[in-house]
Amino acid sequence: MRISVVIPAHNEEALLPKALQAVLAQTLPPFEVIVVDNASTDRTREVAEGFGVRVVYCPRKGVAYARQAGLLAARGEWVAMTDADSIPLPTWLQTLARHGEGAVALYGPLRFYGVSPWTAWLSEWGYRAFLNLMAFFGKPNLAGANMMLLREAALGVGGFPEVEAREDVLLGWRLMRVGKVRYVPEALVLTSPRRLKGGWGRFLAQQVKNLLGDPRGYFGEDGGRER
Repeated sequence: MRISVVIPAHNEEALLPKALQAVLAQTLPPFEVIVVDNASTDRTREVAEGFGVRVVYCPRKGVAYARQAGLLAARGEWVAMTDADSIPLPTWLQTLARHGEGAVALYGPLRFYGVSPWTAWLSEWGYRAFLNLMAFFGKPNLAGANMMLLREAALGVGGFPEVEAREDVLLGWRLMRVGKVRYVPEALVLTSPRRLKGGWGRFLAQQVKNLLGDPRGYFGEDGGRER
C-alpha cells in the first residue's frame, strides 16, 4: 500500500517540525510526504524543505484549497492527511492501513496535547463519543487532522468542496455514496489546543455551528487560519 501524507500549512514554521518528525517516524513509512504551503509569509516552505519532503505551493488561501492541492499532487494510492499543528502517534499509518481493505476512507480520533490531564482526557473521550454518535446516525465526521482517503475515489466524487471549513466532513459524506467510510478508534492523533483560545464555550459553540452547516468564522476573522 503506497500512502502519501499531506499536510496543509499556512504560516506554520513553529509547529510544523513536530508534525513532520512524527510523520517521518511512522512504523509504516509513507511513500511520500507533501507539505502544501498555503500562501505562507513565514519560513514554512524552508522548514519543510529542511526535512526533505515535497513542497507544493497553493496561492489561494484556505484549508479546502490546500487539501485539494495536496490530493491532486499525491502519487500514492492512498492519501493520509494531518495538520501542521498535529502529532500522529507512531503507529498511525500502520493502524489505518490495517483497516483499509474494502474502504474508500478511514478516520480516527483526536486528543489535545500540551494541556492539563483533565482537558486532554475530556478532549479525547468527548470527541470519541461524538464520533460514535455521528457514525450511529450514518454521518461519519472526518477530521482533516486524522483521515486517509483512497485517492481515486476522492477525486471521483470531486475532492474537497470549496468551503471555509467542514470540507473534510463533506468529502466524507460524498464518499459514503461510493463505498465504505470506516472509523478506526485506535488511530489516534494529538493536536494543538489553539482552538481553545476563546475557552470551551466558544469552541463548542463553533463546533455546533459547523455541524449545522455554518462554518463561517471557524478559523477566525479572515477564514484562513494557521494550519
